[in-house]
Amino acid sequence: MSLPREVLAGIESRLHTVDAELARLYPGDRPGQPIHTAYVSGADASETLPAEWGAVAIDLAERQRELLIDLAGEDVVNQVLITLRRRPIQDLRLDFEDGYGTRPDAVEDADAVRAGQVLAKLPPEISSRGIRMKGLTSLEWARAVRTLEKVLDGAGGVPDGFVFTVPKIRSLRQVDITVELCESLESSNGLPSGALKFELQIESPQAVIAADGTAPVAEAIHRSAGRCTGLHYGTYDYSAACGIAPQFQSLEHPVADHAKAVMQAAAAQTGVWVCDGSTQVLPLGSPDEIAAAVARHYRLVTRSLERGYYQGWDMGPGHLVTRWAATFAFYRHALSVAAPRIGRYLDRQGGSVVDEPATAQALATVVLRGLSCGAFGPGDVTALVPAATVEVLQQLRERKIPAL
Repeated sequence: MSLPREVLAGIESRLHTVDAELARLYPGDRPGQPIHTAYVSGADASETLPAEWGAVAIDLAERQRELLIDLAGEDVVNQVLITLRRRPIQDLRLDFEDGYGTRPDAVEDADAVRAGQVLAKLPPEISSRGIRMKGLTSLEWARAVRTLEKVLDGAGGVPDGFVFTVPKIRSLRQVDITVELCESLESSNGLPSGALKFELQIESPQAVIAADGTAPVAEAIHRSAGRCTGLHYGTYDYSAACGIAPQFQSLEHPVADHAKAVMQAAAAQTGVWVCDGSTQVLPLGSPDEIAAAVARHYRLVTRSLERGYYQGWDMGPGHLVTRWAATFAFYRHALSVAAPRIGRYLDRQGGSVVDEPATAQALATVVLRGLSCGAFGPGDVTALVPAATVEVLQQLRERKIPAL
């Protein structure tokens, strides 16, 4: 028995259509995600800002060296100090929203122009840079658009790696307006089509679950015309909107875990990065308060990484220390676990864990993330698995059979 030829042809045709649509909507993960985004008031924009943050972070790391060694190990701490001297900040967002407040128009205009000038001159080590503008609400939209225009004026165009963050997203129509804004700015200023990219800040429950029960954050990605590069979680606005008492608002509250899980599922395989939120606890005060804040942030960053949130906000230079330390320690441990499994997979050997191509993809991906952030080098990987070159790892990530 067999199905008629025309039935088989119809099934094949429809499946090709399905595959093409899925490939368009879910092109796959995008490499190069920074480990953090440093948020700084737009009023403090300065070319020396990365070096200043690095100096403060190094001072803290040296004063808390023993604690950091207990948390992450001496080799990691030494690597953190090297990193803080070379490239303390990977991703910078000059803030013209909550971290800036309401100021006279002339003042914000001047700050925005200076911010654009600074963003255009930042070193390439800061692979991504931009601003967080005010929200697209009826009260703030005009100021938000004007600030964005002034930043681009100051930069003389769109700086390399530029992205702007849209806060207070509550409706898909705000996403449509953002896309329209980008198209209009490009058209009126002679910019290439698609030059402007944006992130959506998810800090309202309505962005996660709408009145009709749908998940707007998922549709928002696909209505952004390929311009949305990331989803950033807003810890405190979201917690407050859910009615969580201030003393319990944090990255590890159940409402935060739920929101981020929805964001993670919405962004999966779309190439859109998910960025965890921030903690308002800075390593300041008495020695005991500083030590507690260092340990707390290290724990929170580690927790986020364990849950697949590979990027988070940093609100002050002190956070850079624990951001880099927790990240390096996480990936070094991941390498020690992944390397033997990758080796067995490449050798097609057996063992107590039988890995499939999807698992090999995940193992290779976590190692490539560790390489990208500088937790270890290619030689550290091949010392454990000689065949696991960067090229082979990339083939595994793409679920191709490596040519060994």
